[in-house]
Amino acid sequence: MKELERLLVIMKSLRDPVNGCPWDNEQTIDSIKAFTLEEAYEVVDAIECNDIEGLRDELGDLLFHIVFYSEMADEEKHFNFHDVVKHANQKLERRHPHVFSDLKVDNVDQVKALWEQIKQQERKDAAIDTANKPENLLDDIGKNMPAVKRAEKLQKRAATVGFDWTDSQDILNKIDEELSELRHALQEPNNTEHISEELGDLMFCCVNLARHYKIDSEISLRDTNEKFVSRFNYIEETLKKRKKSLSDATLDEMDALWNEAKQLAKK
Repeated sequence: MKELERLLVIMKSLRDPVNGCPWDNEQTIDSIKAFTLEEAYEVVDAIECNDIEGLRDELGDLLFHIVFYSEMADEEKHFNFHDVVKHANQKLERRHPHVFSDLKVDNVDQVKALWEQIKQQERKDAAIDTANKPENLLDDIGKNMPAVKRAEKLQKRAATVGFDWTDSQDILNKIDEELSELRHALQEPNNTEHISEELGDLMFCCVNLARHYKIDSEISLRDTNEKFVSRFNYIEETLKKRKKSLSDATLDEMDALWNEAKQLAKK
């Protein structure tokens, strides 16, 4: 707690209007949100690189952002860092009655179902408190998160009321349907709006299929990105050994090296 209190003091010093940092002083809750997103991704990168010391540092950077937001909110008399911690403690205890009360659960699936029940009740209570009417089921799913992650969250939320596929074959049939519609749209090359719409529908269905198999679509795509980088690097490095550049190579040559990289990865 001593170091945490020191961090709060440092934050107040940075925001001091007379002796503080000019850059920190001119920031607002809105102005640092992009930096916060970068810090969150850097945390994930450290995890994926198995960089434990890096993870420590990146978590510290992310914690600083939480303190930064809290300080700016405190200056406007909204809430402070201690309010944030108090609210987090209350929420964790409320959403884990199987830990902090006599309620018992038998498995992880029951925990997830209980968690969603409690969250739904929280949403209803919040709607009554703020607007005196129930809000729509999907209203509080943030619009600024990555589109793939938001698609997954929208689907999971809809599934809590039974709006979901029960069989993976049904999803595959839907993918085939969306792919057919995309092929039809591609016959109108000038209608990019229609093509974009059909591409979005197809990607949404792919996310649904991943969710059905409990695969995180964001992580799946990130892994594919890294696989692409690895194979493309193999192409570039092999060409360098042959005293050739990427621009000198033909598509057929690069495609052959791509297949080589695939085969080497299987060994």
